[in-house]
Amino acid sequence: MPSIFSRVARLFAFNAEAAENPGTMPARLMPARREAEVTAERALTLSTLYRGIQIHATSVSQLSIDVERNGVVLPETPALALKPDVDETRSAFLEYTVNSLYLDGNAFWRVTRGPLGEVINLSVLNPAEVTVEVVYDAAGLATKRYWWRGKPLGARDVRHLQLLRIPGVARGLGPIQAAQIEVRGALDARDYGALWLSDANLPDGILSTDQELAPGDADKYRNVWYGRNPDGTERDDAAERNITERLRVLGKGLNYTPLLLKPSDIQFLETQQYTTIQMARLIGAPASIMLVAVEGNSQTYANVEQEWIGYVRFGLMKPLREIEDALSELLPGRQRAKFNVDALLRTDTKTRYEAHGLSLDPQRGWATVDEVRAIEQMAPLTDAQRAELEARRPTKTTNTEQEAPTNA
Repeated sequence: MPSIFSRVARLFAFNAEAAENPGTMPARLMPARREAEVTAERALTLSTLYRGIQIHATSVSQLSIDVERNGVVLPETPALALKPDVDETRSAFLEYTVNSLYLDGNAFWRVTRGPLGEVINLSVLNPAEVTVEVVYDAAGLATKRYWWRGKPLGARDVRHLQLLRIPGVARGLGPIQAAQIEVRGALDARDYGALWLSDANLPDGILSTDQELAPGDADKYRNVWYGRNPDGTERDDAAERNITERLRVLGKGLNYTPLLLKPSDIQFLETQQYTTIQMARLIGAPASIMLVAVEGNSQTYANVEQEWIGYVRFGLMKPLREIEDALSELLPGRQRAKFNVDALLRTDTKTRYEAHGLSLDPQRGWATVDEVRAIEQMAPLTDAQRAELEARRPTKTTNTEQEAPTNA
């Protein structure tokens, strides 16, 4: 596996060669027009959706990547797994990939190869700039073709990751694309609540009377209430046009009733709570981190820990597997990339040490001290450390001590 420095040098050479021979895209194949009503940028204005996707990206970007061969972790991680993109950090590369999967349902890696065909760099492309076409041959076998910014990409020059695959569909399906109605409803409910107080068309009160109104009386009363003449024209006297005075005089049985709403009604809190649960369920984010209180469920340490295990296994594992499989195909030989998810599943220190105590039990234990230290990312014990630990342990007594006789 080439080093990062050699990969950078080859990447510059590849870019210079590519600039001399730019590819072209056939005129008949234009980038597909997006028919989605809610774009990714628009959907991210929902705080719940933004936070949920950020949780996924943060969870993946903090994980390390191990490379195995025949089930054994290599002592030295290849440069491609340490830093897939020479222009970005590994965390940024993973963040771009995860965000693309959840926002578009697809992630595309541009693969740059050296003169011997080895992979020297990976860069994440904008999914909106990539066109995918399925072409069928005479035998009915399907082949995917890719274009990026109007230029064709060979099969060896791109890796296509999908969040949800559907037979017969060229692109993957993301949560925003699959649940357009729910996302649009959440946006409409939020915007309606925000415009409730600022909309001038909403009445601020009601003028009512128990008497029968002649035609045109309602308009007269409304005009006078707002400081105008009964016919609706503006008054000449500036003092008479002043409607900021707090005292109003009503007659003919008129009664004014202001439209007062509770703060919870104005902010649509119940609707927002339902929307938060709906968006958290849509993107598969843990309810405990999303600060979502599901009715009937109590948050305890045990069920929060189980929720995290379920989140990693059945929620986060899909993008992790996509990245692992795509990266493994680009590594040489039988090397396979694998995320180290222990950082997400680690319990608190006390619980973890109690579990280590059970594994080291002399009668029922199944691990050694050095194996436990490896789990805690500690080096094996030295001879001096072993001697010090043995000196700390109390010596076992083999003879039963007899009680000294007492004088009567």
